[in-house]
Amino acid sequence: MSYSMQLMMVLPELVLSLGAILLMLVAAWGGQASTKLVSWASIAVLIGAGIALAGPASAGGEAFGGLYRPDMFAAFAKALIFFAAAVSILIAPRFFQTTSGDDLRPEYPVLILLSAAGMGMMVSAGDLMSLYVGLELQSLSAYILASFMRRDTRSAEAGLKYFVLGALASGILLYGISLVYGFSGTTLFAGIADAYGTTDLRSPQGIGLLFGLVFVFAGLAFKISAVPFHMWTPDVYEGAPTPVTAFFASAPKVAAIALATRVAIEAMGPAIHDWRQIVIFAALASIIFGAVAAIGQTNIKRLLAYSSINNVGFALIGLAAGGEAGVSSVLYYMAIYVVMTLGSFLIVLQMRGPDGQPIESIASLSGMSRSRPGLALAFAIFMFSLAGIPPLLGFFAKLQVFVAAVHAGLFIFAAVGAAASAIGAFYYLKIVKTMYFDEPGEPLSGKTDPVEGALLVVAAAVISPLGWPLLGQLELFTASAAKALF
Repeated sequence: MSYSMQLMMVLPELVLSLGAILLMLVAAWGGQASTKLVSWASIAVLIGAGIALAGPASAGGEAFGGLYRPDMFAAFAKALIFFAAAVSILIAPRFFQTTSGDDLRPEYPVLILLSAAGMGMMVSAGDLMSLYVGLELQSLSAYILASFMRRDTRSAEAGLKYFVLGALASGILLYGISLVYGFSGTTLFAGIADAYGTTDLRSPQGIGLLFGLVFVFAGLAFKISAVPFHMWTPDVYEGAPTPVTAFFASAPKVAAIALATRVAIEAMGPAIHDWRQIVIFAALASIIFGAVAAIGQTNIKRLLAYSSINNVGFALIGLAAGGEAGVSSVLYYMAIYVVMTLGSFLIVLQMRGPDGQPIESIASLSGMSRSRPGLALAFAIFMFSLAGIPPLLGFFAKLQVFVAAVHAGLFIFAAVGAAASAIGAFYYLKIVKTMYFDEPGEPLSGKTDPVEGALLVVAAAVISPLGWPLLGQLELFTASAAKALF
């Protein structure tokens, strides 16, 4: 294969990387005055990267000796990542201006672009080395974004906690990678799959491969914030600026889930009966713990952090199912999850007190149905959908992963997951009850930004029954993307 064709396969990442470098130079020369230009240019770069997915970047095959896998699975995940990244840039300016008193700095959209480039490499990785490079590029950008408000104590603390725990998780992942390489003799996913398929896992070499599998999955569990590696999520989500939290809860989550799916299916597919036990435990623990821990929360961002842990558990049900149906259900779930999550954080951005400063207490939502009825209705739609209540799209997302688990013969697993989802419904309904039935408190101040308002309307419409016509196409896309791994 020609070198130019291989470059065409990595065109989305090239667009993002070159765009980020160019805009970094613009920011250095233009200073604070260039923020608006850099922000809109960053969105244009993300759109360009999305358009680049239509070419060889989604055609399948291998690039650079198997280090990079451009296929429909990666293209679908990247489309979600680029969309979430663009929304995170769009919603940032007003937040920073009214919260910190300073306009958004141009470094913010550049960091989003670099993080998106890393996530693109993650979901297209065909080798443990390219996996790690993409993961660290995404993580390094994320550490800076978490502490972006340098004068804010909570933001600085969030960045420090994320960095320290992220470094620990990277060490665990690297140890697992070294074990897998040492006992398989290769870092390529195809070679690793051959090793797992041909080695007796009860032999000394097989035991080494199993230990490597455990450590690799432990490192990836941190990145998707699955229990028991979830400890960073509530503090980082609460402390980070809200647009950054919205970004963390959407784009990196999709990238990490897609990466874990590719590693599980492509690299360690022959050992499915071994890693399935790990995934089932992480899924049930995340669903139950995420639901129970959220019940006593009084901060809306912490509650949504536990909600993200809970939702990761449902996505892992599809991964545990394995096969094309399982992978398809994971992508299906994550597509709907991204819209629900971004919509919920758009509501959080509207929560401001009389002085214009952000309010994050759930109690401040009291009586919002009377003071801001449109906002309350949108939030209720997102909460009901996250709870999996029909006829909203969140119900169909959960149904898809449960059906995949049943088809894989995991009847008890699916039943326990479905029963545990009722626990999570409690705290979602608690928010709706606060908005519609509690005595009105001090009304939220300010008007909804036109851009944020438009995004809210679109997100609420997509998640509502108005989005039903999209379900058929979504199922076709996810089924086509899932086939790329088999």
